[in-house]
Amino acid sequence: MRPLECKIQSSGWDSPQQFKVAGLADFASGHYHLERMLLDLRSHDAALASDNFRSLPWAGFLVEHPKDAPPGRPWLSLDVVGTSVGQGDVLEIQPRISKAALRYRRGGNGNVLFATERCNSYCVMCSQPPRQVEDDWRVAQLCSLTELIDKDEISLAISGGEPTLLGTGLNRVIETCAKTLPDTAIHVLSNGRRFADADYARTFIDLHPSLSWGVPLYGSHYGLHDYVVQSAGAFAETMRGLYALNAARQRIEIRVVLLRPVVEELKRLSEYLYRNLPFVEHIALMGLEPTGFARAHHKDVWMDPKDMAPVLLDSVEYLARRGLNVSLYNLPLCALPQSLWPYAKRSISDWKQRYLPACQTCSVRNKCAGVFAWVTAEWTSRAISPIKEGMEA
Repeated sequence: MRPLECKIQSSGWDSPQQFKVAGLADFASGHYHLERMLLDLRSHDAALASDNFRSLPWAGFLVEHPKDAPPGRPWLSLDVVGTSVGQGDVLEIQPRISKAALRYRRGGNGNVLFATERCNSYCVMCSQPPRQVEDDWRVAQLCSLTELIDKDEISLAISGGEPTLLGTGLNRVIETCAKTLPDTAIHVLSNGRRFADADYARTFIDLHPSLSWGVPLYGSHYGLHDYVVQSAGAFAETMRGLYALNAARQRIEIRVVLLRPVVEELKRLSEYLYRNLPFVEHIALMGLEPTGFARAHHKDVWMDPKDMAPVLLDSVEYLARRGLNVSLYNLPLCALPQSLWPYAKRSISDWKQRYLPACQTCSVRNKCAGVFAWVTAEWTSRAISPIKEGMEA
C-alpha cells in the first residue's frame, strides 16, 4: 500500500495548487507549462544544478530539505520517504493545512478522477460513503488536472460518488480529456440511473474516442438490486439507462460485486445478462472491498470466496460459452479453482493492495490480485495459502 496523502513543509504558496513533479525528461517533452511544474531536486542530479536552469519560471521546487531550495523561490518538502512521490506524478498541495495529495501516479494501475462525493444510491457495501455536499467545483479542478497527466497514460477512471450528478459538468470533463488525453481510455463508473433520461445519454455520443461505462447490476429482479443500492426504483432506472447508453453507441461494462445475497442469485443474474444485455462489452464479477459501509454489514454481505467458488465456476462458464467477455476481480487465486485462473485479474489498485504473510512463498504471487490493504481476519478467506511450485500448471 502506498499513501495518497502526506504532511509537507512549503513556502511560497497560500492556496491549493496542482503541480506536475518534473525531471529533465518532462521538461524536454514540452508538454507542460513550466509554471505548473515542480522541478524535482531530490536526486541532486548535476544536470539540474545550473543556476540558469533553476532560474526558469518553475512553479517551485521539490526538495529533500528546505535548505536545498533556491533562495527566494517557492519550495516543497515531503514528510515521507522521497520515493513515494516520483517524477511524472501530480501533487495537489494544500499549504494552509500543510498537506499534499497525490492526484495522479505515473505508472499506477488505479488512477482515478474523483468527480463528486454525492450519490443517488446508498449501497450497503459502499466503499466511499456518499455525502450530500455541493462540489461542482471539482469540474474545473479535474479539467485542470487532466492537463498534467502523462499523454501516454493508458487508462483513467472517473468515479465518485455518482459522476452523472455533475450533469453537463461530466460532459465538460470528458470533453477536456478528449482534448488533453485523446489516446487515453476513459472508464466512467456510474450506477446508470440518470441515463433513464435518454436525452442525457445521447449527450455523450462521440464525446471521446475511447469512452466506456462501468455500471453495476446486482440481481435479475428489482427486489435484490434495489435492496443492495438501498433505493426503490433503481433497478428499473438502471435497466432503462443501459438500453439508452447502448442506443447512444456507448461501450458498457456490467460490474457485479459479490455480496452474499448476490452470489446466491448469481446464476440467475448470469442468465438475465445473456438474455437481456447481450450488447455489453464486458462483465466483471468483483470481490468485495471491506471498507466503508461494508464494515457495518459484515454478516449480511460477506461470503468467503472459497464458498462462492462453485457458483462462480458455473456462472463464468455459462457466460463464456455464450461469447460474453467475463473477468474476476479482487479475488486471490488460491481461493479459486484453477480453471478460473485465466479469468482472474490483478485488479486492485496498487495504492490499496497488499499480500498476506502466507503469500510470501507463493509461486503465483506475481499473477495474483492479492487482497485489499485493509483486510482483517474476519474478511480473510480460509483458503489463503501459498501455491507451491508446479501446482500452478
